[in-house]
Amino acid sequence: MNHDYMKQLIKLLNNHKTRSAWSKGVKAFAFDLLENLESRDMTKDNLLNGATDWSQYSYGGCAFIYDQDIAEHLCTPSELKARKGGDWQPNRNETWLDVQARALGQACSLILRLNRKVK
Repeated sequence: MNHDYMKQLIKLLNNHKTRSAWSKGVKAFAFDLLENLESRDMTKDNLLNGATDWSQYSYGGCAFIYDQDIAEHLCTPSELKARKGGDWQPNRNETWLDVQARALGQACSLILRLNRKVK
């Protein structure tokens, strides 16, 4: 992947509008995924960096490992306060690592969507 191509993709990502804490967190994850991407094709498999899916990526320690870090990354201040800074699980059906996996999946989709604009 050439330098100009990556610069153009990062510029598109920088210009991507975010309105919520969630979308800002997803955008930040997208930057992290791009930073960890080596000079390879821009595919979901390469972004997964050896993991089979985003859940394995998240649970495998490839992103944040502490609940508090994930919560701070994806929540508004009021949501963070309501979840006791990440000490309480986000809901009864998910752990913070599950929520992170969902956000990573959305970050991957965002990258691949912007990648199509660069080509």
